[in-house]
Amino acid sequence: MTIRSFAEVGARLEKAVSALPGEAATPADLYDRYEMLATAILDSEFENYEYGMLEEYLMTYLYLKRLELNIPLDHEV
Repeated sequence: MTIRSFAEVGARLEKAVSALPGEAATPADLYDRYEMLATAILDSEFENYEYGMLEEYLMTYLYLKRLELNIPLDHEV
């Protein structure tokens, strides 16, 4: 599995979130959209990656998205 493959996962996640109808009312709502679609990607593609790698990538992606959206890490969304 290459870095590019993970970059493609991130790009698909961004595209899927932007394709959802309507707009998120708050940063937390937007994060919820990312989390929902990241879970869907993990559920449908986990077998295409070395054990645990896709989950780790998506968890890191979501962590960074929380920072980007300025959602406190100790705040439950």
